[in-house]
Amino acid sequence: MPVLVIVVLFGLAGGIAVGLQSPLASLISQRVGVMESAFIVHFGGAVAAALVLVTQRGGNLAQWQRAPWYALLAGALGLVVLSAVSFSIPRVGAVPTIVLVVAGQMLISVVIDQFGLFGAEVRPMEVSRLLGIGVLCVGVWLVVR
Repeated sequence: MPVLVIVVLFGLAGGIAVGLQSPLASLISQRVGVMESAFIVHFGGAVAAALVLVTQRGGNLAQWQRAPWYALLAGALGLVVLSAVSFSIPRVGAVPTIVLVVAGQMLISVVIDQFGLFGAEVRPMEVSRLLGIGVLCVGVWLVVR
């Protein structure tokens, strides 16, 4: 199977996971609160990861100190994501919420690629990308309005 097909399938799987996780986290937050929901979701993820790591005898977990300190902010950013979707879905619906999340991901990804942040390969802005971002923004407006 070509690498691109694998990448597309994994990317779609990640998108489906976000699409499912968001309304499920929102459902929890409506019953117990936003931070409580974030705790429950992250705890469930930690347990699932721990089970996988146990089968792999810890994997490379002992090497965690080799990551830059700011990479550890990923967990806190997960709280922002879960809080945003938990708050937004009951107010505007799942589709507008996910569209806004994807638009935010796209916009920050452009900055990351432009400057090669966090070890990403530099991919300068091109007219076609700028046009794509414009189309994305129009799409976000059409969905959210």
